[in-house]
Amino acid sequence: MFSKIDLCSMALLKIGEKPIQSLRENSASAQLARNLFDATADTLLTAFPWRFATECITLNKNTDGEFVVPGNVLRIIKCDGKIAGNKIISPSDTTNIIAVVKTEPEKFPDYFASLLATKLAIEFCIPLVGDMNVFNMMSALYERDFQTAKFIDSSMSVQSEMSDFSLINTRF
Repeated sequence: MFSKIDLCSMALLKIGEKPIQSLRENSASAQLARNLFDATADTLLTAFPWRFATECITLNKNTDGEFVVPGNVLRIIKCDGKIAGNKIISPSDTTNIIAVVKTEPEKFPDYFASLLATKLAIEFCIPLVGDMNVFNMMSALYERDFQTAKFIDSSMSVQSEMSDFSLINTRF
């Protein structure tokens, strides 16, 4: 389990900076961490339908007869109705959505935490280090880590057995 401070410190270490002990510190590193962490994490969560951050949500119409997308939803992957802003238009009384939702850092799996730390390192690099070589190296590492994280996340599904498949039954 990781905290915001853990992830920001990992990012700082990746670019050769000292880790922080608190987001309230009076340092450039802590100020960057305070200002960039949430937006960077949310952007990375929306970049792919991560299994750990995806939920099925049933919505009911509000008193105005509308479906309002919950505030914790970052990205709607699938919807029974039509999306218009932060509302969903559907003739039924309930509607279902599959969505990527805001997720606390403590719930990030290791592969995503590492990816986020690398992304944060990219964001921190120019203001703190100012070295384009380090920036380019972190960018290349991020691209590799992103592909690896997507592969790990995508391959985590449970395979269901083919219990009633006629070709297998015929063979045996």
